[in-house]
Amino acid sequence: MNKTVFYLVALVFGTILSTNGQTTEKPNVIIIFTDDQGYQDVGCFGATDIDTPNLDQMAKDGIRLTDFYAAQAVCSASRAALLTGCYPNRIGIHSALMPNSKKGLNSSETTLAEMLKERGYKTGIFGKWHLGDAPKFMPTNHGFDTYYGIPYSNDMWPNHPYQEKYNFDPLPLYENKTVIDTLTDQALLTTKITERSIDFIKDHKDAPFFLYVAHPQPHVPLYVSDKFKGKSKRGLYGDVIMEIDWSVGQILATLKEYNIDDNTLVIFTSDNGPWLSYGEHAGSAYPLREGKGTALEGGQREPCIIYYPGKIQPGRTINTPMMNIDILPTIAEITGASLPKNVIDGKSVWDLWTGAATNSPHEAYFFYYHVNELHGVRYKNWKLYFPHKYRTLNGKSGGKNGLPVNYEYNTMTKIELYDLSKDISETTNIAAQNPEVIEKIKVLADKMRAELGDALTNQTGQKNREAGKVEE
Repeated sequence: MNKTVFYLVALVFGTILSTNGQTTEKPNVIIIFTDDQGYQDVGCFGATDIDTPNLDQMAKDGIRLTDFYAAQAVCSASRAALLTGCYPNRIGIHSALMPNSKKGLNSSETTLAEMLKERGYKTGIFGKWHLGDAPKFMPTNHGFDTYYGIPYSNDMWPNHPYQEKYNFDPLPLYENKTVIDTLTDQALLTTKITERSIDFIKDHKDAPFFLYVAHPQPHVPLYVSDKFKGKSKRGLYGDVIMEIDWSVGQILATLKEYNIDDNTLVIFTSDNGPWLSYGEHAGSAYPLREGKGTALEGGQREPCIIYYPGKIQPGRTINTPMMNIDILPTIAEITGASLPKNVIDGKSVWDLWTGAATNSPHEAYFFYYHVNELHGVRYKNWKLYFPHKYRTLNGKSGGKNGLPVNYEYNTMTKIELYDLSKDISETTNIAAQNPEVIEKIKVLADKMRAELGDALTNQTGQKNREAGKVEE
């Protein structure tokens, strides 16, 4: 039987197992989510100075999504979108939550972990949480059975170069609800997260599990273990990515060791684009425009690889736009889980992954930033930006230890429109030549503003929900 026939049979068999879009199977689910990784920081996405053999092989054995977006180009908001299937402004999560924040993910929201627990899954998170560090907001109160990691970004500690401004407390390392250590050195953190993830797989290999590996790297400050120090052609940053690639390889090897790789969906992507920095601290969003903290392509378009042996035909590249809000409903379809009772924004893209469809289930994607500012819209191959301010280094160097503190702010004074199929770097504004496209996108934007609002036009959304709050 040749490969094409095999995968057709597998897909038909999967359809037979399904009833009303829900399958009787319970595949394991693993999401590997990095922090501030650039679009070009993986070999199969164009990196020539960082070796990523495990991710490259994962792409060969799976599918590569070239037009995959984070829902917002900043830590907390992006993670909220991934775990709830919602635009982050719908659920009141904006930007990056600081330590001791009075806000966090509302208990009324249903996370991926909670959704899968209802299907009998064991659930674990290893790495960075960043959806509120008050006890009521922590992972074990949002559906995760097991938690090992840090509650927010790895630079929120006393070693921050601008500690005199922030006055951060020591960085806690959690085991479930207990602080087991405070970190003064993060060199072994990627290794420990990997080891804990492997132990979780071994402990639950005979029952369906959801494993969320949320690496704190390559967010600065960059740390790497001795086994990868000095190995990359791109300095410390490249070393860090090579260790993450090693981690992916260890996880995939464990699945094969226990013969569960053919019943495990693995997703690799990042929360947003790279720091706008320089030198050995720099990720690369090339050929995309700008980076973290902007709705421009370099801020929100991410490398994404999907691995699901026997269920999706391998070696394919998919250019149809998708976003991390689509992960939850797609997993719901694959696992037969019930969608959250609350309204969500994501839609299943399973048919795109399998090749059964080529068109997006979304008419458009909406790029909010800051507190409910609608900066841009992706419609088919078009990307439109409304006038707004965005941060940039304009080619200047970063601050201490590569931190991008020397931002300037550019202002878009008029609508900008790009055809990403011809101009992925967004170099040529073609708004004047395409008035009909602009009018179409404006209609879609106005419809979304009526629902979620837009601070730039002083419109209040009618269907936003609040973040959770700590009672005073």
